[in-house]
Amino acid sequence: MVDSAASGGKLLAISDLHVGHAENRALVAEMRPESPQDWLLVAGDVGETVAHVEWALRLLSRRFARVVWVPGNHELWTPPGDPVQLRGEERYRHLVEVCRQLGVVTPEDPYPVWAGPDGPVRVAPLFLLYDYSFLDPQWPTPEVALKRAYEQGIVCTDEFLLHPDPYPDRAAWCHARVEQTARRLAEESPELPTVLVNHWPMVRQPTEILRFPIFAQWCGTTRTADWHLRYRASVSVYGHLHIPRTTYHDEVRFEEVSVGYPREWRRRSRPPGQLRQILPAPA
Repeated sequence: MVDSAASGGKLLAISDLHVGHAENRALVAEMRPESPQDWLLVAGDVGETVAHVEWALRLLSRRFARVVWVPGNHELWTPPGDPVQLRGEERYRHLVEVCRQLGVVTPEDPYPVWAGPDGPVRVAPLFLLYDYSFLDPQWPTPEVALKRAYEQGIVCTDEFLLHPDPYPDRAAWCHARVEQTARRLAEESPELPTVLVNHWPMVRQPTEILRFPIFAQWCGTTRTADWHLRYRASVSVYGHLHIPRTTYHDEVRFEEVSVGYPREWRRRSRPPGQLRQILPAPA
Protein backbone atom coordinates (compact mmCIF):
# COMPACT_ATOMS: atom_id res chain seq x y z
CA MET A 1 0.00 0.00 0.00
CA VAL A 2 1.84 3.11 -1.23
CA ASP A 3 0.38 6.57 -0.69
CA SER A 4 1.91 9.05 -3.10
CA ALA A 5 0.01 11.86 -1.35
CA ALA A 6 2.54 11.55 1.47
CA SER A 7 5.29 13.03 -0.70
CA GLY A 8 5.00 16.55 0.71
CA GLY A 9 3.92 15.91 4.28
CA LYS A 10 5.40 14.68 7.53
CA LEU A 11 5.15 11.44 9.45
CA LEU A 12 4.08 12.43 12.98
CA ALA A 13 3.41 10.41 16.12
CA ILE A 14 1.67 10.54 19.49
CA SER A 15 0.59 8.01 22.11
CA ASP A 16 -0.99 7.63 25.54
CA LEU A 17 -3.70 10.19 24.88
CA HIS A 18 -5.86 8.88 27.76
CA VAL A 19 -8.88 10.87 26.64
CA GLY A 20 -10.88 9.76 29.67
CA HIS A 21 -9.18 12.75 31.33
CA ALA A 22 -10.95 15.97 30.33
CA GLU A 23 -7.68 17.89 30.00
CA ASN A 24 -6.26 15.27 27.64
CA ARG A 25 -9.48 15.21 25.65
CA ALA A 26 -9.11 18.97 25.16
CA LEU A 27 -5.53 18.45 23.90
CA VAL A 28 -6.72 15.93 21.31
CA ALA A 29 -9.48 18.28 20.18
CA GLU A 30 -6.77 20.80 19.26
CA MET A 31 -4.45 18.39 17.41
CA ARG A 32 -4.08 19.28 13.75
CA PRO A 33 -1.62 18.49 10.97
CA GLU A 34 0.81 21.04 9.66
CA SER A 35 -0.06 19.94 6.13
CA PRO A 36 -3.04 18.08 4.64
CA GLN A 37 -0.53 15.41 3.61
CA ASP A 38 0.69 14.62 7.14
CA TRP A 39 0.28 11.10 8.53
CA LEU A 40 -0.25 10.40 12.22
CA LEU A 41 0.96 7.32 14.11
CA VAL A 42 -1.06 6.69 17.29
CA ALA A 43 0.94 4.29 19.47
CA GLY A 44 -1.77 3.10 21.83
CA ASP A 45 -3.56 3.99 25.06
CA VAL A 46 -6.03 6.30 23.37
CA GLY A 47 -8.48 5.56 26.17
CA GLU A 48 -10.05 2.93 28.37
CA THR A 49 -13.39 2.40 26.62
CA VAL A 50 -14.34 1.64 23.03
CA ALA A 51 -16.18 4.97 22.92
CA HIS A 52 -12.98 6.82 23.92
CA VAL A 53 -11.04 5.16 21.11
CA GLU A 54 -13.74 5.76 18.52
CA TRP A 55 -14.17 9.44 19.43
CA ALA A 56 -10.45 10.25 19.23
CA LEU A 57 -9.66 8.27 16.09
CA ARG A 58 -12.72 9.59 14.28
CA LEU A 59 -11.61 13.16 14.96
CA LEU A 60 -7.98 12.54 13.99
CA SER A 61 -8.81 10.52 10.88
CA ARG A 62 -10.80 13.46 9.53
CA ARG A 63 -7.80 15.79 9.90
CA PHE A 64 -4.79 13.71 8.84
CA ALA A 65 -4.13 12.14 5.46
CA ARG A 66 -3.72 8.78 7.14
CA VAL A 67 -3.91 7.57 10.73
CA VAL A 68 -2.14 4.39 11.87
CA TRP A 69 -3.16 2.91 15.24
CA VAL A 70 -1.78 0.18 17.49
CA PRO A 71 -3.43 -0.92 20.72
CA GLY A 72 -1.99 -0.21 24.13
CA ASN A 73 -2.84 -2.04 27.31
CA HIS A 74 -5.61 0.43 28.23
CA GLU A 75 -7.60 -0.22 25.05
CA LEU A 76 -7.47 -3.92 25.89
CA TRP A 77 -8.89 -3.47 29.38
CA THR A 78 -12.48 -4.53 30.03
CA PRO A 79 -13.49 -1.91 32.62
CA PRO A 80 -16.82 -2.43 34.42
CA GLY A 81 -18.24 0.85 33.11
CA ASP A 82 -17.72 0.14 29.42
CA PRO A 83 -20.92 -1.00 27.66
CA VAL A 84 -18.65 -3.16 25.45
CA GLN A 85 -17.71 -6.03 27.76
CA LEU A 86 -15.68 -8.05 25.25
CA ARG A 87 -12.46 -9.52 26.58
CA GLY A 88 -9.03 -10.37 25.22
CA GLU A 89 -8.76 -11.27 21.56
CA GLU A 90 -12.43 -10.52 20.94
CA ARG A 91 -12.01 -7.00 22.30
CA TYR A 92 -8.94 -6.41 20.15
CA ARG A 93 -10.72 -7.64 17.01
CA HIS A 94 -13.69 -5.40 17.79
CA LEU A 95 -11.39 -2.37 18.02
CA VAL A 96 -9.80 -3.34 14.70
CA GLU A 97 -13.25 -3.29 13.07
CA VAL A 98 -14.01 0.11 14.62
CA CYS A 99 -10.76 1.43 13.14
CA ARG A 100 -11.45 -0.02 9.72
CA GLN A 101 -14.83 1.69 9.62
CA LEU A 102 -12.98 4.96 10.27
CA GLY A 103 -10.32 4.28 7.62
CA VAL A 104 -7.61 3.89 10.28
CA VAL A 105 -4.77 1.42 9.61
CA THR A 106 -4.34 -1.32 12.23
CA PRO A 107 -1.82 -4.13 12.86
CA GLU A 108 -4.15 -6.45 10.94
CA ASP A 109 -3.98 -4.43 7.71
CA PRO A 110 -1.30 -4.33 4.99
CA TYR A 111 1.64 -2.23 6.11
CA PRO A 112 1.46 1.12 4.28
CA VAL A 113 4.47 2.70 2.59
CA TRP A 114 5.38 6.25 3.53
CA ALA A 115 6.73 7.84 0.36
CA GLY A 116 7.46 11.26 1.83
CA PRO A 117 10.76 12.91 2.84
CA ASP A 118 13.38 10.39 4.02
CA GLY A 119 11.22 7.63 2.52
CA PRO A 120 10.17 5.33 1.20
CA VAL A 121 9.75 3.30 4.38
CA ARG A 122 7.24 0.66 5.30
CA VAL A 123 5.22 1.70 8.34
CA ALA A 124 4.60 -1.43 10.42
CA PRO A 125 1.97 -1.10 13.16
CA LEU A 126 2.58 -3.89 15.67
CA PHE A 127 0.62 -5.48 18.50
CA LEU A 128 3.02 -7.52 20.61
CA LEU A 129 2.07 -7.18 24.31
CA TYR A 130 4.60 -8.23 26.98
CA ASP A 131 5.71 -11.43 28.69
CA TYR A 132 7.29 -10.25 31.99
CA SER A 133 10.80 -10.81 30.61
CA PHE A 134 12.05 -7.22 31.11
CA LEU A 135 13.67 -8.16 34.42
CA ASP A 136 16.13 -6.34 36.61
CA PRO A 137 19.11 -8.64 37.34
CA GLN A 138 18.07 -8.81 40.99
CA TRP A 139 14.93 -10.75 40.01
CA PRO A 140 15.96 -14.25 38.86
CA THR A 141 12.62 -15.22 37.30
CA PRO A 142 9.38 -13.54 36.21
CA GLU A 143 7.55 -15.43 38.95
CA VAL A 144 9.79 -13.93 41.64
CA ALA A 145 9.50 -10.45 40.15
CA LEU A 146 5.70 -10.62 39.99
CA LYS A 147 5.49 -11.86 43.56
CA ARG A 148 7.75 -9.04 44.74
CA ALA A 149 5.66 -6.47 42.83
CA TYR A 150 2.57 -7.61 44.72
CA GLU A 151 4.48 -7.42 48.01
CA GLN A 152 5.56 -3.84 47.19
CA GLY A 153 2.11 -2.79 45.99
CA ILE A 154 3.43 -1.86 42.53
CA VAL A 155 1.12 -3.88 40.31
CA CYS A 156 -0.06 -2.94 36.82
CA THR A 157 -3.85 -2.65 36.50
CA ASP A 158 -3.56 -5.08 33.58
CA GLU A 159 -3.47 -7.86 36.17
CA PHE A 160 -7.12 -7.12 36.91
CA LEU A 161 -8.58 -5.68 33.68
CA LEU A 162 -6.56 -6.99 30.72
CA HIS A 163 -7.90 -10.49 30.09
CA PRO A 164 -5.95 -12.78 27.72
CA ASP A 165 -8.93 -14.86 26.50
CA PRO A 166 -8.68 -17.34 24.80
CA TYR A 167 -4.99 -17.63 25.76
CA PRO A 168 -4.07 -19.03 29.18
CA ASP A 169 -2.18 -15.86 30.15
CA ARG A 170 -0.83 -12.60 28.74
CA ALA A 171 2.62 -14.08 28.11
CA ALA A 172 1.13 -16.78 25.88
CA TRP A 173 -0.82 -14.13 23.97
CA CYS A 174 2.38 -12.11 23.61
CA HIS A 175 4.32 -15.08 22.25
CA ALA A 176 1.62 -15.84 19.69
CA ARG A 177 1.61 -12.20 18.54
CA VAL A 178 5.42 -12.09 18.30
CA GLU A 179 5.52 -15.25 16.21
CA GLN A 180 2.86 -14.22 13.70
CA THR A 181 4.18 -10.65 13.47
CA ALA A 182 7.72 -11.85 12.76
CA ARG A 183 6.38 -13.89 9.85
CA ARG A 184 4.51 -10.88 8.45
CA LEU A 185 7.51 -8.58 8.74
CA ALA A 186 9.70 -11.08 6.94
CA GLU A 187 7.16 -11.45 4.15
CA GLU A 188 6.03 -7.82 3.72
CA SER A 189 9.13 -5.77 4.52
CA PRO A 190 12.23 -7.35 2.97
CA GLU A 191 12.99 -4.62 0.45
CA LEU A 192 12.36 -1.41 2.42
CA PRO A 193 13.50 0.04 5.73
CA THR A 194 10.75 0.20 8.31
CA VAL A 195 9.20 2.43 10.91
CA LEU A 196 8.18 0.06 13.70
CA VAL A 197 5.23 1.26 15.77
CA ASN A 198 4.42 -0.60 18.97
CA HIS A 199 2.86 0.56 22.23
CA TRP A 200 5.54 -1.12 24.35
CA PRO A 201 9.28 -0.42 23.86
CA MET A 202 10.94 -3.14 21.79
CA VAL A 203 14.18 -3.10 23.77
CA ARG A 204 14.58 -3.12 27.54
CA GLN A 205 16.96 -0.15 27.89
CA PRO A 206 14.28 2.60 27.93
CA THR A 207 12.78 1.06 31.09
CA GLU A 208 15.99 1.58 33.05
CA ILE A 209 14.91 5.09 34.07
CA LEU A 210 11.56 4.03 35.52
CA ARG A 211 10.95 5.34 39.02
CA PHE A 212 9.97 1.80 40.03
CA PRO A 213 12.20 -0.59 38.04
CA ILE A 214 10.06 -3.57 38.99
CA PHE A 215 7.29 -2.15 36.76
CA ALA A 216 9.42 -2.95 33.68
CA GLN A 217 8.01 -6.49 33.60
CA TRP A 218 4.79 -5.04 32.11
CA CYS A 219 6.71 -3.07 29.47
CA GLY A 220 7.69 -5.45 26.66
CA THR A 221 9.41 -8.67 25.69
CA THR A 222 13.05 -9.58 25.14
CA ARG A 223 11.91 -11.53 22.05
CA THR A 224 11.97 -8.24 20.07
CA ALA A 225 15.41 -7.10 21.26
CA ASP A 226 16.96 -7.28 17.77
CA TRP A 227 13.96 -6.37 15.64
CA HIS A 228 15.18 -2.84 14.98
CA LEU A 229 18.20 -4.45 13.27
CA ARG A 230 16.53 -7.51 11.81
CA TYR A 231 13.81 -5.47 10.09
CA ARG A 232 16.00 -2.49 9.13
CA ALA A 233 14.18 0.06 11.26
CA SER A 234 14.76 3.71 10.50
CA VAL A 235 12.83 4.59 13.65
CA SER A 236 11.12 2.63 16.43
CA VAL A 237 8.08 4.46 17.84
CA TYR A 238 6.54 3.55 21.19
CA GLY A 239 4.77 4.92 24.26
CA HIS A 240 3.59 3.31 27.51
CA LEU A 241 6.34 4.67 29.76
CA HIS A 242 4.98 8.23 29.91
CA ILE A 243 8.57 9.47 29.58
CA PRO A 244 8.72 11.23 26.19
CA ARG A 245 12.26 11.32 24.82
CA THR A 246 14.57 10.30 21.99
CA THR A 247 17.19 7.59 22.47
CA TYR A 248 19.46 5.57 20.17
CA HIS A 249 20.13 1.86 20.33
CA ASP A 250 22.54 0.31 17.82
CA GLU A 251 22.42 3.71 16.07
CA VAL A 252 18.66 3.34 15.49
CA ARG A 253 16.43 6.17 16.71
CA PHE A 254 13.79 5.25 19.29
CA GLU A 255 10.99 7.75 19.97
CA GLU A 256 8.82 7.59 23.09
CA VAL A 257 5.89 9.80 22.08
CA SER A 258 3.42 9.65 24.99
CA VAL A 259 1.28 12.46 26.36
CA GLY A 260 0.60 10.76 29.70
CA TYR A 261 -1.69 11.83 32.51
CA PRO A 262 -2.30 15.50 33.37
CA ARG A 263 -0.51 15.10 36.71
CA GLU A 264 2.58 14.06 34.72
CA TRP A 265 2.62 16.57 31.87
CA ARG A 266 1.82 19.55 34.12
CA ARG A 267 5.30 19.17 35.64
CA ARG A 268 7.08 19.43 32.28
CA SER A 269 8.30 22.60 30.63
CA ARG A 270 7.33 21.37 27.16
CA PRO A 271 3.70 22.08 26.21
CA PRO A 272 1.61 18.90 26.35
CA GLY A 273 0.13 17.17 23.32
CA GLN A 274 2.86 18.12 20.85
CA LEU A 275 3.08 15.75 17.89
CA ARG A 276 6.54 14.19 17.47
CA GLN A 277 8.09 14.40 14.02
CA ILE A 278 9.30 10.98 12.92
CA LEU A 279 10.10 11.69 9.25
CA PRO A 280 11.73 13.58 7.75
CA ALA A 281 14.28 13.05 10.49
CA PRO A 282 14.46 16.19 12.65
CA ALA A 283 17.79 18.00 12.84
